[in-house]
Amino acid sequence: MQLRTVLATTTAALAATAGLVATGPAQAAAPVRHACSPSVSLDRFSDALDKTTYAGTFVGNFSALAVDRDGSLAALSDRSSLFDLDARTLAPESVVPLADEKGAALDSEGLVIDRDGTRLITSETEPSIRRYSVDGRLLDRLPVPDPLLVAPAGRATSNQTFEGLTLMNGGRTLLASMEYALSGDTAGTVRFQTWTRTKSNHFKPAAQYAYRTDAASLGVPEVQALPDGRLLVLERGFTSGVGNTVRLYLADPRHATDTSGIENLTDQSGVRLIRKTLLTDIASCPTLGATARQPQPNPLLDNIEGMVITGHEKGQEKGHGTALLKVLLVSDDNQNAVQTTRFYFLRVRV
Repeated sequence: MQLRTVLATTTAALAATAGLVATGPAQAAAPVRHACSPSVSLDRFSDALDKTTYAGTFVGNFSALAVDRDGSLAALSDRSSLFDLDARTLAPESVVPLADEKGAALDSEGLVIDRDGTRLITSETEPSIRRYSVDGRLLDRLPVPDPLLVAPAGRATSNQTFEGLTLMNGGRTLLASMEYALSGDTAGTVRFQTWTRTKSNHFKPAAQYAYRTDAASLGVPEVQALPDGRLLVLERGFTSGVGNTVRLYLADPRHATDTSGIENLTDQSGVRLIRKTLLTDIASCPTLGATARQPQPNPLLDNIEGMVITGHEKGQEKGHGTALLKVLLVSDDNQNAVQTTRFYFLRVRV
């Protein structure tokens, strides 16, 4: 498959505003970055998989990404399919169908590849987290606290539940992010639920934290854990006739209040929210020649929903240690003619 990518144009002006710092002897040879903000730059994007098929399956509807143990890229479709992609070319190499206990399709949204290679996958329907083998066999199902279930069983709204999924603390803790607030919670206050790994390699519900989006219209489609316990968090929204809002934050849950025993989060005093810092608004990235099929603040934008950290390198800036992360985003085209399956290759300094 021919990979269509848009690459950097190397100009002195871009080099001066790239926003990423190389150190040591490699500084002079460092590639030019396209700055979105002082902390984030865009290397390139790719529409190579847009409106394609593989083995009779539509390639798209991507809601999550993960790096597999062999270095390949796993891409989860919310239409109950899990693709294996070549990490360099993005070319599909296999696809596995997924199903629940009754053989029904999932509204599959979040993905983690566990230490043993099994796949942990969320579905927004109930919501649920299920464990699958590499070949798509259902192995296990995790318990979900009752309030997070869709009404009337709980207080969640259908299609607004588990979107993000990530492993923390060296694989000892699993974290799932709700997309929007529970009924009874202040709009824009999203719960992040964790599970701790047991000695028998199962997960049991543990602490829960509250995260506040910039506006009630924004939800949380994805989270990714950093080794130090912090998180990368995507916030996303859509306004008809205007387009998408997609922002990337650095968030810190380490001193947040455990809200698992708090029924309603309605601006109570004493509840410490997850702290967050804006890294960039994707609309501020250079377009790099991207086009959009519907109105967008920046034609580069689409319905960005998946995120994975694909690598990192250490650096120094002003005497402080920093990490430069390679981050890959993907948009969910909803199999819609006016949307695009687009991959975004970012560098993120944290």
